[in-house]
This record gives sequence, structure tokens and C-alpha cells, in this order.
Amino acid sequence: MSWFESFILGLVQGLTEFLPISSSAHLRLTAAFAGWHDPGAAFTAITQIGTETAVLIYFRKDIGRILSAWFKSLGNKAMRSDHDAKMGWLVIVGSIPIGVLGITLKDQIEGPFRDLRLIATTLIVMGIVLGIADRLAARDEEGGRHRAVRERKSLKDLTVKDGLIYGLCQAMALIPGVSRSGATISGGLLMGYSRESAARYSFLLAIPAVLASGAYELKDAGEGHVSWGPTVFATIIAFAVGYAVIAWFMKFITTKSFMPFVIYRILLGIVLFVLVGMGVLSPHAGESAG
Repeated sequence: MSWFESFILGLVQGLTEFLPISSSAHLRLTAAFAGWHDPGAAFTAITQIGTETAVLIYFRKDIGRILSAWFKSLGNKAMRSDHDAKMGWLVIVGSIPIGVLGITLKDQIEGPFRDLRLIATTLIVMGIVLGIADRLAARDEEGGRHRAVRERKSLKDLTVKDGLIYGLCQAMALIPGVSRSGATISGGLLMGYSRESAARYSFLLAIPAVLASGAYELKDAGEGHVSWGPTVFATIIAFAVGYAVIAWFMKFITTKSFMPFVIYRILLGIVLFVLVGMGVLSPHAGESAG
């Protein structure tokens, strides 16, 4: 991998990680469209450490408060009813599904799941799901002629059951094209949570999974065509760009709809199917060399 490739892929990772459009799919597609080798699951997981570092900094006050309350709750039963302490436990609970499935499906994640036809399918299907979830949220928030405005749930209403459902949604993102934020935000909206609450828990829930995945894949860095230098460079670029994107996205979702992302996902999936169907792109483009 050249330094130019690592710069572009780091830029793509930073731009797409927090948007509900799938960063892993865009890394895969960028390489396929450019005629580069597939950067691979290890490269993707390691560069995500950069974007998750942006999350740690952006939500540092929330994370510090949650960690403090959680550690105190270990030895103080009274603290276990504290909202922040509960959030600590719920992030752990929600991280279980992706941890188990990530290890179980490792071979599929690094192989069959990177087929461009599967990516096109997940882009479209999850785009439709996000659109439905967004529309339901809008109906509650706006009300209507025969409907009263309905208050949506906040993170104070989060339960163990909801945490596990969030976790299962996050685990779906092991398939490129699903999108970690897209799946968890869709799940949250369908369970009745507000856009801001769904996005905030989505980002907090991703921290253990992404950092653990990146640490696990470190052993594979530098193998094949992807060397350590470009990987680290791409991770730094992903961090810088990711921080700017997350700040913008958290402001965007408070007043805007997810429909632009829904339309983009569906159109990209259709274009991908057409290109593969016409033979312009191989469904396994770059895989053999990557």
C-alpha cells in the first residue's frame, strides 16, 4: 500500500465511520473503484482505533462520569441505581453480542462478507430500514392532524433488554455495508428512542468493540501488501477527520432527517449492482491480491 492510498483510505474511514453509510463498505469500495488491493479487515479494524479515539475525546466528560460511577458501584450497592453506573453496565451488556459473533465469524468477515454483491444488498436493505425508523421518529416528533406529538425515550429509559437489542444491531455491522451507527441508530429509533439518544448510545457502545477489535487485529498489521507505516498514517488521518465529522453529525441529527443518508445508501447499492452485473467490477475485486 502506498502512502497516497493510505491517506485516501484514512480520509474515507474518518468521513464515513460515524455516518450511517458503513465505513467498512466504503473502504472496500474505494479500493475496488481505484483498482487497489482490498485493504482487508485488519486494516479497517486498526484505522477504526483512530476514529474511536475521536469518540473518546469528544465524549470525554460523559465517559469519565460513567467510568467513575461504574467503578464506585462495584463496592457501593447504593451507586448501582445511579444512571451513569447503569450506563457502564449497559455498555458492557450491549458489547457481548459483537464480541461473541466477531470471534465466531472471523473467517467469514475476512472472506465471503467482503463480496461486493453482499455489500450492495446490505447497503440497500439497511438503507430502507433506516428510512422506516427515521420516518417513525419524525411522526412522533411532529405529530399530525389526528396525532399528538409523542415524547421519545431518552437514555435514562434504557434497560438491559434494550441494551442487548442495541448490541445485536451493532453485531450486524460485522457485515460490510450494514454500518455500525446505521444499525444501532435504526434499532434505537425503532425501540422509540430519540435521534440524539440513539446516536449517543451508539457511539458509546462502539468504544469497547472497536478498541478490542483493533487491538486483536494488531498482530496481523504489516502482513501482505499493507505495511505498518501506511496503516498508522491512515489511522492518524481517520482520527483528525473523524473528530470533525462526529461534532458535525451530533448537531445535524438534532434538527435534520436521516433521509439523505437513506437515499445515498440505496443509490450506491443500485449502482454497485449495475457495475457488477455489467462486468465493470468483479464482486471479488482486489481480493486475491489483498
